[in-house]
Amino acid sequence: MTDNGACYRSPAFAAALGEGVKHRRTRPFRPQTNGKVERFNRTLATEWAYARPYASEADREAAYTAWLHHYNHHRPHTGISGQIPSERVHNLTGKNT
Repeated sequence: MTDNGACYRSPAFAAALGEGVKHRRTRPFRPQTNGKVERFNRTLATEWAYARPYASEADREAAYTAWLHHYNHHRPHTGISGQIPSERVHNLTGKNT
């Protein structure tokens, strides 16, 4: 999901998304949506990308999977009353038995 900036409407961006990816755009003048994306980007920067020095970009990339697991399965989120996202979402892989 992106805003409606010109760079996200370009053929190059559409090609970068690849086959099978549906591009969704935020509605114009909806700070509620953009604010959520901007907050997630800030969390990415402070808790993962720049939380510590990495020896290389490959090391940073390698740390992402573990951070994302922590974010979704162990980290309480104030926006959902201190719940963990994996507790709140009912259709995660492996939860439908």
